[in-house]
Amino acid sequence: MGWNDMQPLLVQATQETLWMVGLATLATVLVGLPLGLLLALTRRDGLLQNAPVNKAVGTVVNVGRSLPFVILIVAIIPFTRWVVGTTLGWQAATVPLAIGAIPFFARLVETAVADVDGGLVEAVQAMGGSTWTVVRRVLLPEALPALVSSLTTTVIALIGYSAMAGTVGGGGLGTLAINYGYMRFETTFMWVIAAELVVLVTLVQLVGEGLARSLDHKRPATRRTFRRRVTPQISAAPKAAETPAREPELTGSTRV
Repeated sequence: MGWNDMQPLLVQATQETLWMVGLATLATVLVGLPLGLLLALTRRDGLLQNAPVNKAVGTVVNVGRSLPFVILIVAIIPFTRWVVGTTLGWQAATVPLAIGAIPFFARLVETAVADVDGGLVEAVQAMGGSTWTVVRRVLLPEALPALVSSLTTTVIALIGYSAMAGTVGGGGLGTLAINYGYMRFETTFMWVIAAELVVLVTLVQLVGEGLARSLDHKRPATRRTFRRRVTPQISAAPKAAETPAREPELTGSTRV
């Protein structure tokens, strides 16, 4: 098979892969981020400590993470058909992709949020901040670089899962590799698809690392600003207390 024959097939398959990975990533963020926050907030010593809720949600997440993706695709075929009306093509593959990535991303979010400095959380609480204020003003901004890195890892996993979905007619580059590279013994075509997947993963990794690095550089400035606002309020009290203590000494020396 020549390049003129491969090119239109590659363009269409690449578009399908990007669509399924993009939509699955969107669904993963919309569901996985709140789920990860819930796990972090309800864990031991969390802001909303609740052992039964944390255990129930954690069990669901662990079960979702433990299922191999190929088995997950087959296991939720009735649900996939109910959602998109078919079990073939990139639209159908998007459903198991999202379901498989949500628990994976949720655990990464939980770890990122749990690593936030507890002193900042206590400072906001001491100033009367609610749980939602702590989440919005401290947890999410401070964990943002780690969250971006976690999302990068999740997108790379989704690209690999999308290729795996080709074994059951999921569309995209995976289906193209199976139909032409494996079934028709087009070895060159197989290597071209493998190279394209490597390029996609590399681009996602570079963009994710660059974005996380740029966000991480902004954190020290934010912390210095926060400390400058708090420090004068704390240091003002000792100065006021020192002034009365010195006056008796001066008065006594005058009498002598």
